[in-house]
Amino acid sequence: MAGTAAELWRYPVKSMLGEELPSAELVATGVAGDRGWALLDAESGRIASAKSPRLWRALLTMSAVTDGTGVRIVLPDGRTVRSGDAGADAALSEALGRRVVLTGTRPDGATLARAVPDQVLAAGVTAEVEDEEVVLGQGSPPGTFVDFAPVHLVGTATLDAIAEAGERGVMEAARYRPNIVLDTGGPGFGENAWVGRDLEIGEAVLRVMAPTPRCSVPTLEHGALPRDTAALRAPARLNLVEPVPGLGPRPCAGVYAQVVTPGRVNAGDAFRLL
Repeated sequence: MAGTAAELWRYPVKSMLGEELPSAELVATGVAGDRGWALLDAESGRIASAKSPRLWRALLTMSAVTDGTGVRIVLPDGRTVRSGDAGADAALSEALGRRVVLTGTRPDGATLARAVPDQVLAAGVTAEVEDEEVVLGQGSPPGTFVDFAPVHLVGTATLDAIAEAGERGVMEAARYRPNIVLDTGGPGFGENAWVGRDLEIGEAVLRVMAPTPRCSVPTLEHGALPRDTAALRAPARLNLVEPVPGLGPRPCAGVYAQVVTPGRVNAGDAFRLL
C-alpha cells in the first residue's frame, strides 16, 4: 500500500475545531501542539469532551489555533480569548454554561465521560444516557489530552465508503478528527489490515496500533457542518470490529498509531507500508 498525505490536522484544544496544516512536526506525543490543551470541568473534575454531547457538544462550535506557546480560541459569538488572558476561563464558562478551566497540564489519571453511542443515536444529543469513564492517553506518552494514541489516521477510501452508505453522498474527514488523511485506493476500511505494521510518511515512521472505535462525535454539528448520524451508523454496518482484545465489537473508522521515528511531514508527501 502506498499513497500520499492528503491533509494534515492539529487540534490544539481537545474537542474544539482545529487547524489544517501545510506541514507538521511529528514527535513522540504526535503532531506537535496537538491536544496540548483542554477544558477541565470544575464540577466533575473530568476533562470536557464532546464524547458526552449533552454537556459538551458546544465545544464543536469553537475553534482553536496555536498562538506562540499558547492557544487562541474563537467563541461562537466571534469573540477571541487566549490562554493566559485573565478573563479566559470566565468567557469559556459563560459560552458553555458550565464552569471550566483552560489547562495545558494533564492531571494524573485524567478521565472523560463517553456517552454510549447507540443510546445517543436512539435518544438524541440532549438526552441523559449512560456514560463510560475513559482514562486519557493510555496508548500515548504523557503530556497531551489525546484519547488513546498519539496519531490518528484515516484513508480517503474509508471516507468514500462511508459517504456512499449515507444519505448526503459525502463524508467530511473533519468529522473524525484525524491528524493525517491518507489518499488511499482500494476498498474502504483497508486500514484494519495495517495493524502491527510500520508506515513511513515524509521523514517520520509510524506504527499502526489498532482500529479507531467511533463515538457519537462524528455525528454532531462541527461548525458549519450539519448533524449526520450516518457518520456512525455506516461504520456500524460496514466495519464492526474489535479494536483491542476484550473491548468487544465497535464501529471503527481509521486507525491509531504511535511515532517510531519523529520527523516532518508535508501535505502531499508519499507514504508506504514497510
